[in-house]
Amino acid sequence: MTSSGDLSAELRQRIREGEFAVGSKLPTNAELMAAHGVSKGTVTKAISALADEGLVYSSKRAGTVVRARTAVQIPLSRYGQTLAPGGALGPWETATAAQGLDGYMQLIAVERVQADADTAALLNLPEGDELVYRVRQALIRPSDVVQIQHAWYPAALAEEAGLDSTGKITGGVYGALTAVGRRPATATETVSARMPTEAESAQLRIGGRVAVLTLNRVTFDAAGHPLEVLRAVAPADRLQLSYDNLPL
Repeated sequence: MTSSGDLSAELRQRIREGEFAVGSKLPTNAELMAAHGVSKGTVTKAISALADEGLVYSSKRAGTVVRARTAVQIPLSRYGQTLAPGGALGPWETATAAQGLDGYMQLIAVERVQADADTAALLNLPEGDELVYRVRQALIRPSDVVQIQHAWYPAALAEEAGLDSTGKITGGVYGALTAVGRRPATATETVSARMPTEAESAQLRIGGRVAVLTLNRVTFDAAGHPLEVLRAVAPADRLQLSYDNLPL
């Protein structure tokens, strides 16, 4: 009798051999039940095992889909290449283009918010000061969400640099800041790992047991004034953060 382990092993092998390509759907639960003579519970356990490994994701609308697992290399040098104003590509677009990937940024929301205690401290502002809060997704075409970014800026700076608009910021945020005389100079960045929230799993199309990397960064100008607080999250198997030529 076919067990859930047997079924997941067979499907795993067929995915790895390319029979089910990235973005393609696995057979429906009913089709798998009929083909293998197993119960719905057996199919559910088999698919859940594959989702926990990051091979597939499931949704009521799309069914069970083979997940993209191409790792995107993110070098620190991506920022230096985008500091000059007027450039066409932002950091994510620069990094993905270097690997032959068609990356792009998608704006989800721009809001005016009051600074909470933690964010205010990081931006050296009084708690409750007005900030511009931007939520974006970093994708690879056609619609592969690799990263979710949350960023906060002092309201006056955001207005000056055009970060409070819903239009595309050609060349990226750092280029826009440089254009108004607030060139980013240094950053403090912390990377850690945890399990995703339910909302993050849905946006990133991952199972709840696929770990995510969290990146927390504060960016400063040459005078040491904070410009941006960024908090980003991405599946741990999709990003390779590279910090080259750091002083020891």
